[in-house]
Amino acid sequence: MAEFESPFTVIFTPNIRKMKALPLFVAILMVFGACQPKDSTGQIQKTQRDTGITRANAYSTLFFDSTAMENFMAAYNAPDTARSLFRNFYSLRNFQYAWFDTTGMAEQAQNFWNLQENYLAYSGDSSIYSPFLQGWLDSVRNNGPAMVPDSLRQKVEWALTFQFFRYAAKAYSGDRKLDVRNLDWFIPRRKVDITAMLDTLVKDKGKSISSYEPVHPQYNLLREQLQRYDAIQKQGGWSTLAPKQKKYAEGDSLNDIRQIKHRLFMTGDLKTEDTTAVFDAALTSAVKNFQRRYGLKEDGTVGGGTLAEMNRPIDIRIRQIIVNMERIRWVPAQPAGDYILVNIPTFKLFVYENGKQAFNMNVVVGTSQNSTVIFTGKLQHVVFSPYWNIPPGILNKEVLPGIKRNSNYLASHNMEWNGGHVRQKPGPKNSLGLVKFLFPNSYNIYLHDTPSKSLFNENKRAFSHGCIRVSEPKKLAQWILRNEQAWTETAIDNAMNSGKEKYVNIKQDIQVFIGYFTAYVDREGNMNFRDDIYGHDKKMVKKMFGK
Repeated sequence: MAEFESPFTVIFTPNIRKMKALPLFVAILMVFGACQPKDSTGQIQKTQRDTGITRANAYSTLFFDSTAMENFMAAYNAPDTARSLFRNFYSLRNFQYAWFDTTGMAEQAQNFWNLQENYLAYSGDSSIYSPFLQGWLDSVRNNGPAMVPDSLRQKVEWALTFQFFRYAAKAYSGDRKLDVRNLDWFIPRRKVDITAMLDTLVKDKGKSISSYEPVHPQYNLLREQLQRYDAIQKQGGWSTLAPKQKKYAEGDSLNDIRQIKHRLFMTGDLKTEDTTAVFDAALTSAVKNFQRRYGLKEDGTVGGGTLAEMNRPIDIRIRQIIVNMERIRWVPAQPAGDYILVNIPTFKLFVYENGKQAFNMNVVVGTSQNSTVIFTGKLQHVVFSPYWNIPPGILNKEVLPGIKRNSNYLASHNMEWNGGHVRQKPGPKNSLGLVKFLFPNSYNIYLHDTPSKSLFNENKRAFSHGCIRVSEPKKLAQWILRNEQAWTETAIDNAMNSGKEKYVNIKQDIQVFIGYFTAYVDREGNMNFRDDIYGHDKKMVKKMFGK
């Protein structure tokens, strides 16, 4: 049997994906400190012992003396944070065993270990592997739950508890060595109560864990796709397509088409393996499906951007999925109520009503030089027929030089001086269009209409100075004000075209999330990839995987 090592000792083992190592113990303490309730001194709040749990009403008659646990932690020099977590968890149980019952190792221990093994397999992160516990779990699997001797039961119990903390810190809270603000991510990290999570797992015996895992549903969908792409990689991945002509279209007949068909069959775009060399209607449909998943023009031909995306190595796609799984760990498990999500790389705005997607629309986001900030805010105002207060950067770079060249510049652009500032008057030619949506923030970013409608027909829509232009502003205004009887469709039309600025306070609690996800699974279950338009993926890959 494996020799017992302290659960508070950091064990480094080779990392399958060669991710940079950070002392896991430090990362765990950071997570623990961030996620647990604190008292006025900043210390983790002490949980009162639940003396109502007794041998008469507990699921097991196995209890231990709290002094033994204190001696155990002292012997292994456990830090104060770890001791507080242990005390809180076991106080709630009145120091009843969590992983053992009268038959031996309980069902939840084995179910948790299966969960962790699954995590190690799909993440490639072996830094939390415990050979001591692995040895005992293997023995229990092979020989039955009573295999752990009484003399070691307490040590295995406490080692399993700490192992869950290690696992949860990685699987549910994300990599704490990543400073999200340095990665231009200004949405606050989600907090996870790991102790409560463990308590639920024990009570439910580790069953149906997906129903209470503190992660967004998108995380599990990406995890399934990662496993799928890993399987493709283990089979050799896909070879680089070397075309003999610039573009392939329906009706062509060349040997190269066999490679294209095989490439699309591997990723599920072509449903049936086909070794013929003819570009037929089925292949056209498969190519369009591929193009849809990558945000490309759906013309059903292979060449240019479509061919370039097909030729990107599978290693790149696997890392892209892992990077976005990491981001998903940072966001709320599932925001409740109504909210709006803008995903910058997809150039889309998604409206959620009672937590379910109601509709979406195209948006235009900032250029790579004027990138839209990743953050969150509360929607507060709909502003009909808005003025546009010219930002200092645009004023200095565009407006003031224009005034110097042409004394009629302001009038020709429907602008006016307002004190020491220049603003554009309301109207159909206003750069903000006929309505804007404000969620006050220090980045001066908001949603708004635009007179430049043609840009919404482009596949890649990074054209703005940072604010977000929406393709269906009236529809968005109607949804936001749908519970206000006075704001009928006619009233909204009139306000949008009145030429007089009008602020409307939003009574509902509607959060706006400006996110950045370049890999995600859509509602049809299709794996989508998008360009890393601001280079945020590139920065994360460097920090997570090294050079």
